[in-house]
Amino acid sequence: MEIAENAALIVVDVQEGFEEEAFWGPRNNPGADRNIAGLIDAWQASGRPVVFVRHDSPEPQSPLRVGQPGNGFKGYVEERRGKGSGPELLLTKSVNSAFYGTPDLGEWLDRSGIRQLVVAGIQTNMCVETTARMGGNLGYEVFVPLDATHTFDLTGPWGWTQSADELARATAVSLHGGGFAKVVSSAELIAAAE
Repeated sequence: MEIAENAALIVVDVQEGFEEEAFWGPRNNPGADRNIAGLIDAWQASGRPVVFVRHDSPEPQSPLRVGQPGNGFKGYVEERRGKGSGPELLLTKSVNSAFYGTPDLGEWLDRSGIRQLVVAGIQTNMCVETTARMGGNLGYEVFVPLDATHTFDLTGPWGWTQSADELARATAVSLHGGGFAKVVSSAELIAAAE
């Protein structure tokens, strides 16, 4: 796998509010935070651009709403912000896709000549998947390190439920099989970025 010198790492919604299990329910992939941190470190060490995305929820009950402690980035992300030698962007959004945030992600990527994206973070089947799908639709080459994402069990229509692991697998199959993104491991990306 070839990773461009200016490939952007998009770190999606790695916020304290996702630690509230009573609100979200059971999660999968306890190693996700370690892998996200490793990707940030590799990208910063190589001078590649990193985009930190924060979800500012408009929902009154959400732990991610502005003004609540849960809106802030997890400690390991916050302590890494501003530490790289490459370009960095802070983007805020209130919907699933980072392409509908402020400032305009597509404009920033295009102005920087970036055509390759790595999308990691929370939740696998929500904001990570939506951002990856849009990136693929917009013509970017997108990589999703599945082990650097996590999600939560979910109930849908008619009482149907899926576990976090089932949702993550469905996302991986849809993104990879559908041609939106290449689903890979964080270790593969870190090795390619060295």
